[in-house]
Amino acid sequence: MNDILIQKVAYGAEFYRQTTRLREDVLRKPLGMKLGAEELQNDTGCHHIAALQDGTVVGCLVLLPLPEGVLKMRQVAVASGRQRGGVGKKMILWAEGFARAGGFRAITLNSRETAVGFYEKLGYKKTGQPFIEVTIPHQTMEKQL
Repeated sequence: MNDILIQKVAYGAEFYRQTTRLREDVLRKPLGMKLGAEELQNDTGCHHIAALQDGTVVGCLVLLPLPEGVLKMRQVAVASGRQRGGVGKKMILWAEGFARAGGFRAITLNSRETAVGFYEKLGYKKTGQPFIEVTIPHQTMEKQL
């Protein structure tokens, strides 16, 4: 796992383009969906985080600043060959440090039901009721920093 570098990437840059391809491959194609132009346009006001190995994006997430010192974590994806290997955890911990350094007090996210246990192990708590988003069950979760 020491060969993984986590860093913020610039919107529109090559690493950003790699993150959008990864997000589509991991999060949308299995559902028969594509990332829409509107969703990509909404990326402009976000922080884009990438996990890099040998110059290639193997994981990513998006952080959207919300009011009152909260960041919304979105679009967390890890390349299929790298899942369950610690890349996701490393990205989440990096994002939490980034949030603290930026003065944010909490991170919120909408977890796919299949990933709730992953986030719980990292200290995230369920809030509200489960709901359907992009055709599958999700749960809102939050962590105070």
